[in-house]
Amino acid sequence: MENINLDAFLADRAYDADRLIDHLAQREITPVIPSKRNRMIQRETDFPLYRERKLLERFFNKLKQFRAIATRYDKLKSTSLATIQFDSAIILFN
Repeated sequence: MENINLDAFLADRAYDADRLIDHLAQREITPVIPSKRNRMIQRETDFPLYRERKLLERFFNKLKQFRAIATRYDKLKSTSLATIQFDSAIILFN
């Protein structure tokens, strides 16, 4: 995570940890993580941006419906990447 330049870090409530949020703040990355319900002080969250995360999750769920990806038939990185790209194109064109 150190070598990636981000503007925002989108994650679900499971990643609501002070250590992670402090680390993101040091790197000037905006944490878009809803606070856990048991947190004493609830943080502000950019919910319109947080909703974008669901689009990505839904895409990966559709991608996992392809049997070759879900069972990891391909052994080579190049073949696996080609399968993912091909199946992604099928999803995007439907």
